[in-house]
Amino acid sequence: MPVKLIAIDVDGTLLDSTAQLPENNRRVLHEAAVHGIEIVLATGRSFHHTRELATQMPAQTVLILNNGSLVKDRSGLTLASHGLPAETARYIVNETRAAREGAAAIFDRDDVRQFLCERIDWTHPHRKQYYLQHQAWITQVPSLVAELTDDPLQIGFNGDVSSMRALATLLSSLPRAAEYSHALTEYQVRDFSLLDVLGPGRSKGRALAEWSAHRGLKRDEVMAVGDNLNDREMLEFAGIPVVMGNATPELKTFGWIETGTNDENGLFDAVAKHALGAN
Repeated sequence: MPVKLIAIDVDGTLLDSTAQLPENNRRVLHEAAVHGIEIVLATGRSFHHTRELATQMPAQTVLILNNGSLVKDRSGLTLASHGLPAETARYIVNETRAAREGAAAIFDRDDVRQFLCERIDWTHPHRKQYYLQHQAWITQVPSLVAELTDDPLQIGFNGDVSSMRALATLLSSLPRAAEYSHALTEYQVRDFSLLDVLGPGRSKGRALAEWSAHRGLKRDEVMAVGDNLNDREMLEFAGIPVVMGNATPELKTFGWIETGTNDENGLFDAVAKHALGAN
């Protein structure tokens, strides 16, 4: 069955290891669009952090953002939104006091109150560059709980890999765990991890399944390419799952198609072979 939609992770998949878009990747996605294949970028990023990249994608590209909490088109028009209930968000923040230093509430706002935090140490080497790039959307507040009167898209945490895995285990064990889901994104070489707490059942995979159903597409008509733990549900849904050569080791244990790394034309090769039928 021909591929009619390709869902692509951004960091570590679409972009190379210097966070740049290789020309081969841009070109092959435009070629796919000419052949009637829909392009979906599926990322943990917020819209403002994806907007410029999206302008280089085919005109009808759809953006699955915030690990599946939000779907927009390239112009920023919201196509679907599934936030985390504010009361549940307050519960999570109260139950994770030990991890509060790395905690933030993230909203669908295009201003300084998109990203609210209490006391994140932005001088940390793994956080400093993010702050310098995104400070126009970040506000430090006295109390996250007090600010959670509207539904956020997610509650985000960050820290070393072992601490974030421990926090994920804690979140799974809490009495109200059925009220939310969570997604880990790990950078083991840097010993740094992101943990996003989302609405119940939310993930890139669920958002992709819902969008595919909306478009009248079957799983066998969907290809997905990813490299990290937060891509797992998306890869499980797709009829053609492809993992990058630089993917986290766990993703390579499922027997999915493996392509080259993000510095080795991995995405280009996968799209050319499995979507466009190149030899």
